[in-house]
Amino acid sequence: MGTCCSRHKKRPPDTSSDEDGHAAPVVTNDATSGNNEAQPDTATTPHVFQEAIANEKSTDGTANILAGKAKKHWVDEKTGCNCFMLFPRGLSITWSEDPEYWNWHPFKEASDTDIETASLEEVCWLDIQGKQELSHLTPGVNYEVVFEVMLNKSASGWDVPVKFELKFPDGKVQQRKEELQGKPREQWLKLKVGEVKAQEGQRGEMEISMFEHGSQWKSGLIIKGIKIIPKT
Repeated sequence: MGTCCSRHKKRPPDTSSDEDGHAAPVVTNDATSGNNEAQPDTATTPHVFQEAIANEKSTDGTANILAGKAKKHWVDEKTGCNCFMLFPRGLSITWSEDPEYWNWHPFKEASDTDIETASLEEVCWLDIQGKQELSHLTPGVNYEVVFEVMLNKSASGWDVPVKFELKFPDGKVQQRKEELQGKPREQWLKLKVGEVKAQEGQRGEMEISMFEHGSQWKSGLIIKGIKIIPKT
């Protein structure tokens, strides 16, 4: 383990060596990031709905805002399946509380929820992680996991591929990588991490990561969160 690069004042955290994935990149431009959200009625209560929102009281329209605006739960209007959005305050972002590297900005999310986005000033050690309890997903449904991000006009350093990883409780891992340098600026992007098919009785947390631990400085990335929705 060593310093990220000569300009950096901090040492990167302990980490195992990375192994590049080989899945083809999948990116969808999303200018509105709207969703079909609906509260369940008593006849169609989704899988473990009450468990998913246990001890949470904050609601906003048709969505349940959980854990101090760190997470959102809603039920897909068409499929009746549980959906989740992990907001930046619910993620682990290396050095996110140091304004030299990251800044936080208020943002009104699609469901009219006031959240905060994390805006990257400059880092070479990029590491963003989130977790989702698998038992809260609807059994038998294929889910897609994506990071929702934006590159601002001055974003730079993204010609080095960023790695994405899903790690499951049984040790299985999905990995892929994607170069962001050529992506559109000033609009929300959906960067695919991987897919998971929810199983009945499945428990444990799925770990979701976006990272690049090289020596190149990167800037201009805005994180809105991680979305976990049925694959269409």
